[in-house]
Amino acid sequence: MKDDFCRDMTIPCCDGIVNIRVGAIIIKDGKILMVGNDGTDYLYSVGGRIKFGETAEEAVVREVKEETGVTLQVDRLGFIHENYFIGDSPAKEEKTVYEISFFFYMKTPSNFRPNCDSFTEDARKERLVWIKPNAESKIYPDFFKTEDLSAHASTGIKHFVTDGRRK
Repeated sequence: MKDDFCRDMTIPCCDGIVNIRVGAIIIKDGKILMVGNDGTDYLYSVGGRIKFGETAEEAVVREVKEETGVTLQVDRLGFIHENYFIGDSPAKEEKTVYEISFFFYMKTPSNFRPNCDSFTEDARKERLVWIKPNAESKIYPDFFKTEDLSAHASTGIKHFVTDGRRK
């Protein structure tokens, strides 16, 4: 039973997969911290899957530490994103993925200096990239480009649904 508490919240369902994940909104000097790797042409939020037995807040703190080397505190929940897409990683390739993500604003101290030593689930080295909100880069989630992500833009929680199964 103890092993169950270290498993990612990835659940097979019919011919697809359900993921429950967290994302961090880390802003410094007007830029957002994103992650990329050599196997993709896009950037994605700092974060990852919740492990069974931990809360979403615990998961985002753990994921930020794993991907930046720094423990940050949660400021508040900003967005909930339901997302259907076709997987592109070896374990999920061509499978429909339904992902529920909780995006948290993180408290970013002025001396925050991230260092990335993390890898993707298929062993690709990740790298951290600071981008401006209007950057031309392809990023996920898409709403990072359309929403005002400044920490004080809204005190509420926004909910998005994206369906990328249809091309």
